[in-house]
Amino acid sequence: MKELIPFGILIISIGIILTFIGALSSIKSGEKSTKLAVGSFIGFIPFGFANDKRMLYFVIGLSLFMFIFFITSSFIINE
Repeated sequence: MKELIPFGILIISIGIILTFIGALSSIKSGEKSTKLAVGSFIGFIPFGFANDKRMLYFVIGLSLFMFIFFITSSFIINE
């Protein structure tokens, strides 16, 4: 399990950097519309909320991908 800690820190760092870059790019372009999407899963059912249809599909797909990733990684770690 200790081998996963650097991977988790890396994923969180990448998320923070991408958020920062996105905020800076919207300031430069002068866009005033903000798109928001939130997704997760309850049990094995992915769900999401968004104010843009494309972002909703992306968030649900990402949630599904992460669910499959967690399931497969739990089987690999337990072996």
